Amino acid sequence: MNTDHAGSLLLIEDNQDIAEMVYAYFEHRGYVMDYAADGVTGLHLAVTNDYDVIILDLMLPGIDGLDVCQKLRKEGRRATPLLMLTARDTLDDKVAGLEVGADDYLVKPFEMAELEARVKALIRRKRGQVSPETLAVGDLVLDTGTLRVQREGKEIRLSPIGLKILTVLMRSAPRVVSRGEVEREVWGDILPDSDTLRSHLYNLRKQIDRPFDKPLLHTIQGAGYRIAETDD
Repeated sequence: MNTDHAGSLLLIEDNQDIAEMVYAYFEHRGYVMDYAADGVTGLHLAVTNDYDVIILDLMLPGIDGLDVCQKLRKEGRRATPLLMLTARDTLDDKVAGLEVGADDYLVKPFEMAELEARVKALIRRKRGQVSPETLAVGDLVLDTGTLRVQREGKEIRLSPIGLKILTVLMRSAPRVVSRGEVEREVWGDILPDSDTLRSHLYNLRKQIDRPFDKPLLHTIQGAGYRIAETDD
């Protein structure tokens, strides 16, 4: 694929007016665009092609956005950064999107400049690979080269944002990392709303702690978060 463009994006959106606006905006700025108007076509494109970011509407005909995201992560085994567009501005809807593997979300109506800023942030994180290393806390192991996470030898599949948060905490372990520090490391200058980090941490704890006897992810009230074998 040509690497001289600003990025390759897949837009999955059934509202024609919004789709045309987003497509034209990003194409004019040098992005390579693919487009689907329904979930089935979008999922096929997402699984068979490599994109820097997928922009996915929540409400779609055929297969809705939550199902597309879940199938992409679990069945397609793709970790492509994914931004979900939703008309629903409730915490439950945001948590639902993040739980199935979305990395970010934007509530309609939105400004194109903010959408582009969030897409750029996702692209920077995707391309900002560091030298591979193996991080371990207790029986939790993260290989930053292969992005494999294991605990007690069992593989754990995390979303790209979940992986980033875990990497930040494990690199600092057993030090406490403040909420602000985690947010800056993961989202850079485009900080999310107050629910986003909490939702990702909820999902992360559910995946790396709840199936096991001993919790490793600890919330330190008034200070932040830490990965450690003890919460002392």
